[in-house]
Amino acid sequence: MTTNQDQIIIQRILEGETKAFAVLVDRYKDLVFTLAMQMVKNREEAEEVSQDTFIKVFKKLQHFKGDSKFSTWIYRITYNTCLDRIKSNKWKQNTVAINEFTEQEVKTLDNALSSLEATERKQAIHDCLQMLPANDCALLTLYYFEELSLEEIAKVIGVKANNVKVKLFRSRKKLTTILQNKLEPEIIEGYERARK
Repeated sequence: MTTNQDQIIIQRILEGETKAFAVLVDRYKDLVFTLAMQMVKNREEAEEVSQDTFIKVFKKLQHFKGDSKFSTWIYRITYNTCLDRIKSNKWKQNTVAINEFTEQEVKTLDNALSSLEATERKQAIHDCLQMLPANDCALLTLYYFEELSLEEIAKVIGVKANNVKVKLFRSRKKLTTILQNKLEPEIIEGYERARK
């Protein structure tokens, strides 16, 4: 959906046609729920975060300037709502000890992942994402599953694009640690042998 269509609907809502908000909710509910689920890792909490997000979106709609895509703006609100929920619950985050992977080892794992069937790969990554802290999980979800650009992710999480690149690399290293323990070691070893 284009930002133009969103802009038209937003204008209708701001002019008092509040029922048009259902169109935006319908258009973005999956996107919001997916990110919330990855961050809070609990269906009930994710549903509550989604509701809170849309309440905030509705209340702040007049502040949307249109200088970024509407989806990016909604992601940002979702991301911050998740962080607030996590802080208020003082959830114990999973922490992953980062092994010192070289860029080569991370690439080797990427190659191993690409050899899996697409559905298997998606499932393997999804399972491992659940073991990461919320921030890493959100970053990797936005980049790999939602295919946002570094600039868009920067707007969502409120940092510069260069910082996103660094954070993304760290998150990938954590994911690599988990995947390496979870994936069949022979897949990875097979790739390492094939490269020699």
